[in-house]
Order: sequence, then C-alpha cells, then structure tokens
Amino acid sequence: MSTPPLRKDAAQNRNRIVEVARRYVDDGKPLQLNDVARTASIGVATVYRHFPTPEALLETVALPAVEKLVQRAEQALTEPDPWTALRDFLAAAIEAMLTDPAVPPVFAAATNSLEHTGDLKRGLVTAFAELLARAHAAGVIDPSVTEADMTPLMCGIAYAANVHNTHGPSERAANGLRYLTLLLTGLRRS
Repeated sequence: MSTPPLRKDAAQNRNRIVEVARRYVDDGKPLQLNDVARTASIGVATVYRHFPTPEALLETVALPAVEKLVQRAEQALTEPDPWTALRDFLAAAIEAMLTDPAVPPVFAAATNSLEHTGDLKRGLVTAFAELLARAHAAGVIDPSVTEADMTPLMCGIAYAANVHNTHGPSERAANGLRYLTLLLTGLRRS
C-alpha cells in the first residue's frame, strides 16, 4: 500500500523539520521534537504528525547515508574479487559512520521506528554476510573471523577515529580508513 503524496505545504513543513534536525544532529544537539518545532517555526503538532518520535526523525535524517551505503553494498556484491569487495564495503561503512553523526545511533538501535530503516539494515547485514562468506570461500581472510567479530572491530575503529581526532569529519574518515587498512592487513590471508 503506497502513501498518498503530501500536500505542498505539508511537504515543505516536513522538509523544514528534517533540515533543522540535520543541523541539530551535525551540531551534536539532542533531537527533542519540541525544540525542533520551535527552531523550525512550525507547530509542535505538525512535527509530531510527521515524526511521532525523535527516533523516527533521526532515522529520516540518516536515511540518505544509509541508502548510499546500501548502494555501495550492492556495488561490492558485483565486484568479482572477494577481497576488494569486502574491503570496499567495510571502507564505505566506516566512512558513513564517521562522516554522518546520524548513522551510528541508527545502526546501534535495537529497534527501528521506520519499517524502511529495518529493511535497509537487514539488507546491509545480508550483504555483509555474503561478502564475508565470499572472502572465506576464496581463502583471502582468516577463516576464524565471523560476522559477530567484525561488528565490535568496526565500532572500535570508529571510536578510535573519533577519540583521537579533533578535526572534522573528513579527517576522521581518513583516520578511520587508515585504521581499517591496518585491521584488514592483519586479517588477510594471501
């Protein structure tokens, strides 16, 4: 069942809410719907009509980055070299986590407010499992490395890049990619 398109004014309000929320997230401010409404100069009821919870708004803010990561996963699945495919997908994941502050809390959430978010996250898990299985089958990664191992390792890379860097997102991402390269060098089997 598809949702009917929003009226022009409703679409403008929704876009304004998302723009303000994007600024809040980028500035490290908590997403309180009443505060977003006040900053957007939109009624609180309008904000709640579009986004019933702060989590739903956060997922909406993160959506472009998550969708881009899904595209990168799909590209990786077409890469014939299993090592390159795995490496490129993990690099895209690190980049997403370190350049968009909306992404880590959405990935870390145990539940999703929006069905689409859950679908995207499940798709990423499935793609990663396939990429890792291909790398195992090709013998290019330590066979003892599991999907469950990679999640905390990726979180560790993101944490290290954030903690040891006072610069902007692009430098954090560059450091995260450097740490990922070091990790993957240790896991690679030639």
